[in-house]
Amino acid sequence: MSLCKPRIVELLLITAVPTLFLAYRGLPSLLVTVVVVLGGALAAGSANALNCYIDRDIDEIMRRTSSRPLVKHTVAPRSALIFGLALGVVAVALFAATTNLLAAGLTLAAIFYYVVIYTILLKRHTSQSTLWGGACGAAPVLIAWAAATGTVPAPAWLLFGVVFFWQPPHFWALAIKYRDDYRSAGIPMLPVVASVRRVLAESVVYSWLMVAVSLAVWPWAGPVYGGVAIVAGAAFLYEVHRLFHLSRGMDAPGAAGAAGSNGTDGLVTMRLFHLSLVYLTVVFAAVAVGAFIH
Repeated sequence: MSLCKPRIVELLLITAVPTLFLAYRGLPSLLVTVVVVLGGALAAGSANALNCYIDRDIDEIMRRTSSRPLVKHTVAPRSALIFGLALGVVAVALFAATTNLLAAGLTLAAIFYYVVIYTILLKRHTSQSTLWGGACGAAPVLIAWAAATGTVPAPAWLLFGVVFFWQPPHFWALAIKYRDDYRSAGIPMLPVVASVRRVLAESVVYSWLMVAVSLAVWPWAGPVYGGVAIVAGAAFLYEVHRLFHLSRGMDAPGAAGAAGSNGTDGLVTMRLFHLSLVYLTVVFAAVAVGAFIH
């Protein structure tokens, strides 16, 4: 269970299940819902387990990840590799057998992207890994829509965009707190190589893009969703702008800690991190409710 990172799996399902309501324009098929939940959890668990296998060297260095099974030697690396691959095979086969090949193909692509493109090619080599790695984190909405209809039309891609642009401000808020961990492991996360002000400036940009795309979903999800998207988006933008304002005169790139003259540090940015979780949950709950009553 620990190898699968269940908290991340839960977050992915929060976006996938409401997407089914919009795809079906109401209550989704029970079978497809079960397959999306089970297959999505297996696929995400596969990607996360393989990520733990590949990153076991840096997980040992970072305090935040030092309790993971491969670091503690409670699971052998070979066992974790076999486990991760087996979960992926079962997930893809489940989608292929019960829904359609498009959903199965997207599931396979998402696992491959997270393991190979993000974990191996991006994470250790670019400060923009969080942005481009967000494609696999947003993939569950495409997989869910494909499982329901066999297609991925415009509203599916818009929901994909909401999650894609949500991830940088969400994860960078966390990475600011743990940037010393990433620095010691040699991971060039943006908060490691840039000032907090630069990180928050980019977070502002992606937050506006996130809210703009979320409002573009309005015509498909109905007025209830639209109202929730406006209020939730305004709250998110207020918080990210507030943090950006507080970051004026903050630390130089590479400086230890995150505190500045205004007292903005990792503990403060964690407020944005937690708000981002609430935002995503509320907006996608509104997708389901809006689709059900629209």
